Amino acid sequence: MNLHHLKVFLAVADAGSISAGAQQLHISQPAVTREIRELEGHFGLQLFERQARGVRLTEGGARLEHYARRIFALELAAERELQDFAHLETGELHLGASATLGAYMLPALIQRFRQQHPRLFINLDVSNTGQVTQQLDDGLISLGFVEGQFAQCDYEHRLLARDALLPVVAPHHPLAAAKRLLARDLHDYPLYMREPGSGARHSIEQAYQAHGLEARAQMAIGSTEALKRLLVDGQGIAWLSQRIVQHELANGSLKRLAITDLQIERELYVLWRLGASLSPAPASFLALCAEHQ
Repeated sequence: MNLHHLKVFLAVADAGSISAGAQQLHISQPAVTREIRELEGHFGLQLFERQARGVRLTEGGARLEHYARRIFALELAAERELQDFAHLETGELHLGASATLGAYMLPALIQRFRQQHPRLFINLDVSNTGQVTQQLDDGLISLGFVEGQFAQCDYEHRLLARDALLPVVAPHHPLAAAKRLLARDLHDYPLYMREPGSGARHSIEQAYQAHGLEARAQMAIGSTEALKRLLVDGQGIAWLSQRIVQHELANGSLKRLAITDLQIERELYVLWRLGASLSPAPASFLALCAEHQ
């Protein structure tokens, strides 16, 4: 069905005559007559009865009018919906993030974004780097924020920031007061780490290996907050993001070990699917991230 023919048909039905319909559409009367005849030819039905003063719908025309109004109401709804979507007045934004980014970096950005676009629904799933990349692969999220290594050739990516992992202990740990330590001095004390698949754990294992050491986890904890609390036993050592422990280091509830021969740094990235055309919401959030690097 030619929708232009249908639009002309509805204009004539509303106006009550060919000439009034032509005026409403700003086209010539013969052009309107031709459009109506072509539509009638398409259906093999007469749609209007010509009268001395104007036209009126036949039974077939009345049936078509019912559907025509629904079609153009749906067209208007689609137009409004897509305009709202394009201008971030509606829609959803699904994000995935590993622990440091999800708990300590993204909340402030999400708050700013919501102030700009309060009608958007935002979902943030905090897990680990391996799970975030899997969510991207499965199409469950639009943007993934990771703190560990990933296959860079498999994703579009942008560097967000750099982060340091610091060796921290409880204040009463046997090594807490030492002025100078080497990495091998940690060997006799339990090492607490995140679970396998965590970007932080991968960075620690790589750094230890580069120094000829083995990062043997005595405990694997899926929550960074739980990991910090477990350090109060006074025996464990954990390498935690400086973003995560800055408050505890300031108030003295955790102490940084003075290790001189091992520094662990990592890069924080935002990822999206390779070759993906980002819809307006994730594209706008990505731009916000770039502004606040």
